[in-house]
Amino acid sequence: MLLKPVISEKSMRLAQSGQFTFGVSKETTKTQVRELVEKAFNVNVLKVRMLTNAAKSHRTGKRGFSVTLAAKHKTVVTLKPGQMIEYFAVPEEKKAKKVKKEKKQ
Repeated sequence: MLLKPVISEKSMRLAQSGQFTFGVSKETTKTQVRELVEKAFNVNVLKVRMLTNAAKSHRTGKRGFSVTLAAKHKTVVTLKPGQMIEYFAVPEEKKAKKVKKEKKQ
């Protein structure tokens, strides 16, 4: 099951080359990801890579209790050249016109 798109600097850089990153549940398979992305966004998937980031623990609270955060699972989907998922589109920035100030003499 696709949970959400991952929006970070790296994922946005990958999106420009046709690779899109999504957070997924632990039980999701590559075949399920391929079918879900093709159905949801009407695109053709060439390749699916799955990653698991290790669980992390940190100390919190007044007494410094140790808390463990669950492992995160994500997948990187490569599309056919020329196809794009609009959610990852980066709007073009408007070029600001520089106004030169004249020096007073």
